[in-house]
Amino acid sequence: MKTVCGIDLGTQSCKVVVYDYEQKRVVQKASAPLELIARNDGSREQEADWYDNALRQCFNQISPENRASIVALGVSGQQHGFVPLDGEGKPLYQVKLWCDTSTAKECEELTAAAGGEAALLKETGLLMLPGYTAPKIYWLKKHKPELYAKLRHVLLPHDYLNFLLTGNYVAEYGDASGTALFDVRNRRWSEKICALIDPHLIEYLPPLIESHAMAGTVSAEAAKKYGIPEGALVASGGGDNMMGAIGTGTVEDGFLTMSLGTSGTLYGYSDSPVVDPEGNLAAFCSSTGGWLPLLCTMNCTVASEEFRQLFGMNVREFDTVAAAAPIGAEGVVVLPFFNGERTPNLPNGRASLLGLTQANFRRENIARATLESAIFGMRIGLESFKKLQFKAREIRLIGGGAKSPLWRSIVANVMGLPVRVPESDEAAAMGAAIQALWCLERSAGLSTTIKDLCAAHVRVDGGLTVEPDPAQVQAYNEAYGQYSKYLAALAPLYR
Repeated sequence: MKTVCGIDLGTQSCKVVVYDYEQKRVVQKASAPLELIARNDGSREQEADWYDNALRQCFNQISPENRASIVALGVSGQQHGFVPLDGEGKPLYQVKLWCDTSTAKECEELTAAAGGEAALLKETGLLMLPGYTAPKIYWLKKHKPELYAKLRHVLLPHDYLNFLLTGNYVAEYGDASGTALFDVRNRRWSEKICALIDPHLIEYLPPLIESHAMAGTVSAEAAKKYGIPEGALVASGGGDNMMGAIGTGTVEDGFLTMSLGTSGTLYGYSDSPVVDPEGNLAAFCSSTGGWLPLLCTMNCTVASEEFRQLFGMNVREFDTVAAAAPIGAEGVVVLPFFNGERTPNLPNGRASLLGLTQANFRRENIARATLESAIFGMRIGLESFKKLQFKAREIRLIGGGAKSPLWRSIVANVMGLPVRVPESDEAAAMGAAIQALWCLERSAGLSTTIKDLCAAHVRVDGGLTVEPDPAQVQAYNEAYGQYSKYLAALAPLYR
């Protein structure tokens, strides 16, 4: 048996999937938890050593026989995290994550230095937002100058795992495009934006490789540490959203993938760059050679988890209570910005419970409004896709929220599109495994395309499908209008 291995380094856990590509079946899965450092200033950080330990824990759970069968590996990683390394590849500071909003001031300064938002969109295709990597680097320079002086390598989380596996410093276009240091139209690092932070920064960025290229092969050190075959191919890998796109078959126009996790994302494939003048959609590159316009919210399942714990309920109980309330929750509205927010850009955002009266102040309405608020945030992205003439045919739903019948119904009817749930519940890890197979076949001289591989290995026909109901779509349009009014009124307080 020969297998490919997909690794998904998320915010809450690291996961490994071993996939038999000849028999088209997952032979084993493993996971290890990750902790989070949270501070009141908006900091959200992790230790780079935790990633190494989590990867070791995962491979220790995989049987020796299955580990020995691995011929290629692909890595999916949470986007935008800043892993600062010295000249010997040692971490200098904690990894500031995608959900870190402590860099709002740095974003303002870099935006002004670049000549404003229009200038940024022209140069890179992205606004300078707290979630991205560039302001994190500037933050380290300003607040930890003694550590910044030792900086020699800037890596993203998935790049760092590739480094641990191969010893090579490389980057791939999809994940690199989420740094705000990258020219998405011309697919290269932006010397202009790098120079705003440090004239030497461009030297610390890794060389870029194509999505089907090798990051390297498993080193002797990594083989001994993780118990995997030395010399196994390591693919370029990519950001978790880019790998999720592969794992759901979103590699051609017309499909949207929505991920319901700690963050919420909505993205679709495009053959050409898609730059949103309003900045709601990030103009990322895909990890398949094209582009991946994407909306990201920082508070998707965060609010439902907070209210669920407050009410002392498990997930199923919370869903049952929410389902007992009508669409629109009798006027109760939740703005779920527990972590600040990226879309809309409200780095100082706070969660709010609105529209309460003595008549509607019930757990059922609060629970329902909490779930609806997460998808209303996604609706902002759908409106932007429509303005940019992207014609969506269906949504492929992944993440923890995809397991809930109520979530699936809310998505279909808020978005007004059919919802399909792929059979695999590990889309990012599977996407990384499929990309590893792509890299393996291309390195063997084959002309295999990523569309061919997704058609062969991504299964959506056997998954769940939910069609929108016209009456519910209309009811949600009205509820979304109410949500939008509250958002417009309170947004100036949170910018």
